[in-house]
Amino acid sequence: MNLSWPALDDTVHDSQRLFRQVLGAMSEPGTVHELVVPTPPAQPQKPLLGAALWGALLSLCDLDTTIWIGAELDSPALREALTFHTGARITDDPASADFALLTHGSFDPRTPFAVGSDTYPDRGTTLLVAVERLANAGPWRLSGPGIETTRALDIGDSPGCRALMDRLAANRASFPRGLDMIFGCGAQLAAVPRSTRVDSREVN
Repeated sequence: MNLSWPALDDTVHDSQRLFRQVLGAMSEPGTVHELVVPTPPAQPQKPLLGAALWGALLSLCDLDTTIWIGAELDSPALREALTFHTGARITDDPASADFALLTHGSFDPRTPFAVGSDTYPDRGTTLLVAVERLANAGPWRLSGPGIETTRALDIGDSPGCRALMDRLAANRASFPRGLDMIFGCGAQLAAVPRSTRVDSREVN
């Protein structure tokens, strides 16, 4: 086992704390949260996963979950660490994954992630995505449950970041089906569930 991938210091209490933070992020879409989590190691020639997403994985995944890992993050060490620390199963089929781990640079809207059904919308895949930055600024406007009026969210300017926000905006047409997303940048985390309305008009 590659012990350079850190476990939580206090497995039970830290996992509960992180789980509450992730739920808080989902219930207040677009709010930026700072997670206190052991930082995962840098992998040679791989993008940095970041502490927030590593903490989210440790708190959300268990024996009953499946994870799909994008090629840009995938490695034997990460697969082994996830299996060892969470017991989750790794799948190579994105349509069967409960969670998908990827970066903004590799997001492809054509990837066939599960979007749930009208009867079981919770069976859609939750994407955990490493992004360029997280800030409550910029041209993307969020509204809906958990947001009093509107909230701005900036995840970066790259084509991949814009594609992610466009995909979230497309949830509106298929609701209650759709994709939930959790964004991570270093120790920062923000979430946008499928119930959130996303558009690109400037926030005043």
